[in-house]
Amino acid sequence: MSTTSRVEYQTDPSQYRHWKLRFDGPVATLLANFDENAGLRPGYKLKLNSYDLGVDVELNDAINRIRFEHPEVRCVVVTSAKEKVFCSGANIFMLGVSSHAWKVNFCKFTNETRNGLEDSSKHSGLKFLAAVNGACAGGGYELALACDEIILVDDRSSAVSLPEVPLLGVLPGTGGLTRVTDKKHVRHDLADLFCTSAEGVRGQKAKDWRLVDDIAKPAQFAAKVQARALQLAAQSDRPATAKGVALPRLARVDEADALRYDHVTVEIDRAKRVATFSVKGPGSAQPQDLAAIEAAGAAWYPLQMGRELEDAILQMRTNELEIGTWLIKTEGDIGAVLALDKILLAHQNHWLVRETIGLLRRTFSRLDLSSRSLFALVEPGSCFAGTLLELALACDRSYQLMLPDEAARTPRIALSETNFCLYPMVTDQSRLGRRFYDEVQPLDAVRAVMGQALDADNAFKLGLVTSNPDDIDWADEVRIAIEERVAMSPDALTGLEANLRFNGPENMFTRVFGRLTAWQNWIFQRPNAVGDKGALKVYGKGDKAQFDWHRV
Repeated sequence: MSTTSRVEYQTDPSQYRHWKLRFDGPVATLLANFDENAGLRPGYKLKLNSYDLGVDVELNDAINRIRFEHPEVRCVVVTSAKEKVFCSGANIFMLGVSSHAWKVNFCKFTNETRNGLEDSSKHSGLKFLAAVNGACAGGGYELALACDEIILVDDRSSAVSLPEVPLLGVLPGTGGLTRVTDKKHVRHDLADLFCTSAEGVRGQKAKDWRLVDDIAKPAQFAAKVQARALQLAAQSDRPATAKGVALPRLARVDEADALRYDHVTVEIDRAKRVATFSVKGPGSAQPQDLAAIEAAGAAWYPLQMGRELEDAILQMRTNELEIGTWLIKTEGDIGAVLALDKILLAHQNHWLVRETIGLLRRTFSRLDLSSRSLFALVEPGSCFAGTLLELALACDRSYQLMLPDEAARTPRIALSETNFCLYPMVTDQSRLGRRFYDEVQPLDAVRAVMGQALDADNAFKLGLVTSNPDDIDWADEVRIAIEERVAMSPDALTGLEANLRFNGPENMFTRVFGRLTAWQNWIFQRPNAVGDKGALKVYGKGDKAQFDWHRV
């Protein structure tokens, strides 16, 4: 793994080049002030608050710091420090010079970051208000749409727009287009007009069409934003007097073929194009009461492990494109994991526990959304139980070794109440609900054995694992399964996995990622967008795009 070309997802406010944070009691202000000379890659400038992956890495970090370090914050105002421009969206020249894989990974992380705002609003009471004080286009409008409400300055020039179709020949923001219809309920004919107009919609018309929630003249804009932010803050139950938990930089050791953290290790076999993720369970007795949990802070096992796993997933997604199969393992004591789950459930309404559960929920979702084949291997010493069983339930397949003559060594899995309620997928289903299509009989059967340590034969009978080979067949069955998987088309597997992982009810989030996987994947490879005379390639050069007029 090259250390010079790797994208780093860890940062902190002292390193920010693009965002500024201000705090005033229950309201935090997140100011977009993107440094045009601080792009993550050479070849473009981030003019007019246009962004690249580096901007969103900082945004993700800033939101996490508000979640954990500032529990007194109940509403975040997202606005711009630049005159007459809020955010002009993803940098077009960056898209023009980027590989297809880079574009798709960039779009996925961007959408996950925006979904995270809505996740915090729904589950943690952290509200978001977009104060659009200038031109707001493309991905900039997507960011505004991810907030609970949008207030647009009515200055006769500031507009919201999704101009990707007329300007760039690409889909108008997978998340933006979906939120316009599913979240804002903009009438479909008005949405059609909106998405085919490069200049966008401003003022009263933007409000009438439901593209924004309110407007204000420049002289009243700041006061209206402040008043509405306080009203949204009043809807939150985040604590006004709690002490925040600082998030230090993770201790990660980077090796040529491995990433090593305290609780997570990733080892890469480049010849086989396989990575093995190993997650350690709790290694010692966990704090039982809230004071002890708060004292542990960022070193509290579920918080530290969740941060490490999230970083590992993001590192591997972006920096190891050829490693297409991830093997998921755990090591530790099942009883320790189940004991931790009791603590999480008992204190799930406490702000720090709730935010930790939220981090785990979003991290498990990153696993669901990764375009990688996922196999869980339940071996001696594993601790796939409760919260850590979610790792196996997220996988495409799971293999559990059966040792009929060695009861003491045979690996076991266990369910807890957390598997039914704490970690819903983006579909709002639990992974157990997805697995069994929410059918009552199989769910009742697995609920009846909750807390029991299940060997491979019993887990297989309940439908909790894919296969239960004994020690004679284990090595060959697992080896053949991995070799067959690695030999298959990555494109076909991405389509297969995305369909099978989200086989339940559709909602706004599944449509966002489904469109990202399908439409955007296709459109971003068509000559009309990225050919020598495609719209993305000629943008800003004074040339006119040349389209293949065949409808496909």
